[in-house]
Amino acid sequence: MKLSDISDLSKEDILAMLGLATKPSASQRMISSAGMFGLGALVGAGVALMLAPSSGRDLRDDLGRRIRRAAPDLDDAFTGDAADSIAREGETRSTT
Repeated sequence: MKLSDISDLSKEDILAMLGLATKPSASQRMISSAGMFGLGALVGAGVALMLAPSSGRDLRDDLGRRIRRAAPDLDDAFTGDAADSIAREGETRSTT
């Protein structure tokens, strides 16, 4: 290697000869992290779609049926006799 060859080398070439590398900037690390997150999200969504027990419409219908069945129970828990009994229980605990 001649002296003129050394002047033509870039910083990356010299570091590579020494077995070193440049440190990535903060923006390069952020872009890399965002890319890996996006790739993970795509893979996760694909796996979820492949392993889903039913279609989206069936799942929404099933959730709707469950919510409609649970709604009267929830109404009773927050109104009417259940609410009165909870209020009475709180009053008796505070006086004793």
